[in-house]
Amino acid sequence: MNSNNFSQSDLNRLEALVRIAAKEELLSTFGHADYEFKDDGSVVTTADLAMQKRLEKELAQQWPNYALLGEEMTEQEQETVFKHAAGYWCVDPVDGTSNFTAGLPFFAVSIALIINQQQMVGLIYDPVRDEMFTAIKGRGAKLNGEVLRVKEHPLDKARHIVSEVDLKRLPKTLQIRLIEEDFISSQRNLGSSAIDWCWLAAGRFDIYLHGGQKLWDYAAGSLIFAEAGGHSVSLDDEPVFRGRLETRSILASFDDELFKRWYNWINIPVY
Repeated sequence: MNSNNFSQSDLNRLEALVRIAAKEELLSTFGHADYEFKDDGSVVTTADLAMQKRLEKELAQQWPNYALLGEEMTEQEQETVFKHAAGYWCVDPVDGTSNFTAGLPFFAVSIALIINQQQMVGLIYDPVRDEMFTAIKGRGAKLNGEVLRVKEHPLDKARHIVSEVDLKRLPKTLQIRLIEEDFISSQRNLGSSAIDWCWLAAGRFDIYLHGGQKLWDYAAGSLIFAEAGGHSVSLDDEPVFRGRLETRSILASFDDELFKRWYNWINIPVY
């Protein structure tokens, strides 16, 4: 199967399904959902589990040929889907769970359709802002149905560059360089990888650096960003998405000249 088999009608159904589920399962408990800590120290809420369960059921009803690989599955379950399913939905039911729990309005639902280890469809929905970012491979990206195409605007001075950087997951040497050297002067971290990708695609940030995202963090977002015309690479100088169940680092910018400057400054590889 290729992306041409996923029609606009399919995408419309997917959008409606996710929008309704997010409003019913997430907005109703935003800021006051019960939660616990997973073994890796991350937070999981009752809303994460309810949203994943609902998506698993409704996606199977609409597209029974595809399995589901969800963040809230066990590693063994994820490996089983990855190894044995030719096509599957890669789902993060709540990306930015810590924000969701604390009542911070930066979280999203992220869904990618992966077929034969290729990204075919990406959808990220921010229910607080009612922003639906979508992409079908080879057919561009959209925000709420409108074509999303980033515009290049080269920036000459570091003080004008708005960066999105997750410092805690970067190599220590790179962390120190970012602090000590004057390549950028304005940086922030929203705490949601899915929103990071989308806001970068929409031109709300200029450059992006992240030291480690899991498959469900970048499967949809990197496709949306690429289809909008953005440039990205991992810090090992390989494509971010390689069709594997792996953690990847991110270096990205929508502006070609800025991407080259960013790339050269970091001096890949850094590992």
